[in-house]
Amino acid sequence: FIALFGQAVLNGVVMVAYFNQLRNSGATPAEAVVEGSLVRLRTVLMTGLLAMLGLLPMALSQGIGAETQKPLAVVVIGGLISATLLTLLVGGCAVGPDYQRPTAPEASRFKEADGWIPAAPADALERGPWWQLFGDSVLNQLAAQVDVSNQNVAAAVAAYAQARALVREQRAALFPSLTLDGGASRSHSNSSSSGGGRTGNSYQASLGGSWEPDVWGRLGRTADSASASAQASAADLASARLSALGELAVNYLSLRQTDAQKALLDSTMAGYQRALEITQNRYTAGIAAKTDVLQAQTQLASAQADAAGLGRQRAQLEHAIAVLTGQAPGNFSLAPAAWNPSVPDVPVGVPSTLLQRRPDIAAAERRVAAANAQIGIARSAYYPSLSLSASYGFGASRVADLFSASSGLWSLGLSAAQTLFNAGATGARVEGAQAAQAQAVARYRQTVLTAFQDVEDQLAATRVLLTQQDLRRQASQAADQVEQQVLNRYRSGQVSYTEVITAQATALSARRALVQAMADRQTTAVALIQSLGGGWQAGQQP
Repeated sequence: FIALFGQAVLNGVVMVAYFNQLRNSGATPAEAVVEGSLVRLRTVLMTGLLAMLGLLPMALSQGIGAETQKPLAVVVIGGLISATLLTLLVGGCAVGPDYQRPTAPEASRFKEADGWIPAAPADALERGPWWQLFGDSVLNQLAAQVDVSNQNVAAAVAAYAQARALVREQRAALFPSLTLDGGASRSHSNSSSSGGGRTGNSYQASLGGSWEPDVWGRLGRTADSASASAQASAADLASARLSALGELAVNYLSLRQTDAQKALLDSTMAGYQRALEITQNRYTAGIAAKTDVLQAQTQLASAQADAAGLGRQRAQLEHAIAVLTGQAPGNFSLAPAAWNPSVPDVPVGVPSTLLQRRPDIAAAERRVAAANAQIGIARSAYYPSLSLSASYGFGASRVADLFSASSGLWSLGLSAAQTLFNAGATGARVEGAQAAQAQAVARYRQTVLTAFQDVEDQLAATRVLLTQQDLRRQASQAADQVEQQVLNRYRSGQVSYTEVITAQATALSARRALVQAMADRQTTAVALIQSLGGGWQAGQQP
């Protein structure tokens, strides 16, 4: 048995390895079998014939002891022939195409990055916590809570754990399984002839095992599919974390921008209140008309209404941040604080790194690998399924006799099953698996294209918003000067209050537009970091 097993393994090493080389180079299974047999068959036949010729005298022996030698020689010679033929069959019929990463559209450079050189070092995102680039300690604390308490992230963690468990389950199918059975029963039978009955006991104990050899590679492909799905789940987990942290950063920065808008309105309303008092005094002195007072009151009330609207917006952002950090909105609050409008410079790199940094691209690529393995699983239905089973146990009517040699029972079994006709169902499943793989490839390529679009969009927005912020600042400074000059001319009686109202409204609009432009730059920086993958590295996935 040892010699037969060793010879069969040698055949497999010599032939199957060469078959796989030919298939990886693009040959079909049939072409690999034909060419591999022509190249390797002489080596296999030389070693096989040598062993068979050595056993031939035993197979043809006569005389004393021949009745025990002949069956042994015949079995080994037949086993060598069967092992050689089975090696040819297994090597040629190993199911499923070998996976190759699909090609994807790729650019040599980012179109919108021309002329935009960040001042930050190129390794700024490699440290992981990208939100620290905004220099806000409260944001850093909230980000740590998101990674622990966010329920979407927790669900992604559980999904990844489930996928890893499935991988272990599928890999376990490659190994034999053992079972231990035991039982006891008591029975009674009536006897009409004797008028009585008979009562008996029965005890059984057995150890059994079964194994399905992965002859056609179906179990291996199943494990490969589960492993690829687990890696996709790891990338989905990274996507969930990146999405939650990005949403937190945007909501937090928007909340601080709302605080800045509220402080701006409070300062403006204080000026409007002083203007109303001046107008009221001028009206009391008979210098100004009643309409001036009414216009001043209208302007102040409008500003107060805008401030109330900002309060509603801030409350909604605060509630969203509470949910992102896994807390009930009623138990969470953020006190108003000074806004840091600084915008970090984000290193962009080259487009090829995008395929390694973005977890959604990695997930889409791993799902292509899983779909590719499903083709092999579907093709395995063309070939028979084999299983081996064995058991050894004892049975007796008394416990004391249960483990005696006379009560031992054993069995060995080999079973094979092959579908002869199913009206093309197997072919339909193979075609369906191939179509699913083509769909996964298309989705992968679309994900890559969308990723490039996201980066280009955010780069364009970054460049435009920087220009807008400079222009908004110039407009705000000019509007402030106009407001002060018009207000001075009104106090000296040179212009009507309508011009004051117009100048003040223009100045307030310019200030708020400047704050909004600064906030848009911050949220665009977050979006750019997300579109670049957020510092997540595909090579670091478990």
